[in-house]
Amino acid sequence: MEWRLEGIFMIVPTIAAAFHITWLGRKNTANLFHNLAVSSWICGNAVWMIGEFFFNDSFRPFSKVFFSIGVVFLAVYYFGVLPKEKRARR
Repeated sequence: MEWRLEGIFMIVPTIAAAFHITWLGRKNTANLFHNLAVSSWICGNAVWMIGEFFFNDSFRPFSKVFFSIGVVFLAVYYFGVLPKEKRARR
């Protein structure tokens, strides 16, 4: 726990990089949905880390929301968008 300040400091550039990569890959649907999921999971990890460092791990339920949102992005892609793209290619 001696690296709290450094860990908190690294949240901003990590999330910024994740959203920048998501923005760059937005023209490709597969990249967009996968990068949105990864960005959501990174936000969940950040919330979880802040909760563990400063709030006696009481933020875990909030971090689960971000992890669930990431899973929803992938489910929407694999069960909604991808089948439509495959049908349109035929």
